[in-house]
Amino acid sequence: MPTELAEILRELDALLDPEAFEDYCPNGLQVPGAEQISTLVTGVSAHVELFERACEEKAELILTHHGILWGSGPAGPIDAAQKRRLKVLFDANMSLAAYHLPLDAHPKLGNNALLARALGANQLESFALHRGRPIGFIAHFPHEGIPAKELFARVHDTTSREPLVFANGPEQVQTIGIVTGAGADFLAEAITRGAQAFLTGEPAERVMAQAREAQVHFIAAGHYATETLGIRRLGEHLHERYGLRHVFIDVPNPV
Repeated sequence: MPTELAEILRELDALLDPEAFEDYCPNGLQVPGAEQISTLVTGVSAHVELFERACEEKAELILTHHGILWGSGPAGPIDAAQKRRLKVLFDANMSLAAYHLPLDAHPKLGNNALLARALGANQLESFALHRGRPIGFIAHFPHEGIPAKELFARVHDTTSREPLVFANGPEQVQTIGIVTGAGADFLAEAITRGAQAFLTGEPAERVMAQAREAQVHFIAAGHYATETLGIRRLGEHLHERYGLRHVFIDVPNPV
């Protein structure tokens, strides 16, 4: 039975508390479409391929981590690429909603927490302050930790890609800092917090020397690949909550 879009948005806002974050983009509904939802498509980033494949699934709602609107001020002029995206949504009467930092930070459904638990960590501490709100976690492995090589293998298996690794830390890893996506700036804070490894999506040029001098492992497993878990789990939550048909559409990105 269809569920009202407004009810789904209320559930997402209550769950993720987007108003608590000073984000780079508007969180929540970005493009209005159908008001009754039976099929939900989730994906990491909002773009034409995702939208066209959502049309094939006859979705009424697309839910992404990266939306099509960025910046805190009024939207700028619509260019040709944005026009094409909007046309696909308008023609199919599909709604688009996006949740960025609130989904990274969530302790149960968020990218960072899910990735930590997928790697075998069993204790999480908030870290990585972004404008006053923590968005990442320092994760602790049970007992004496895990061998570094096993950690790298688990990252590979979880993200389905070969990570870039600067292996400078101890052979046995007990703590790891995790900030998915473009989180390289938080390496210094992870070092200060005593993490023996740090995992993010994208590297920065400076991190190789920074990690080597601090004797920690630095792992970059891909911006896209590290941020598939949260949006997929959010879709599963809505399926469980409302009985919506949920389809996660994977559009792999090597970055």
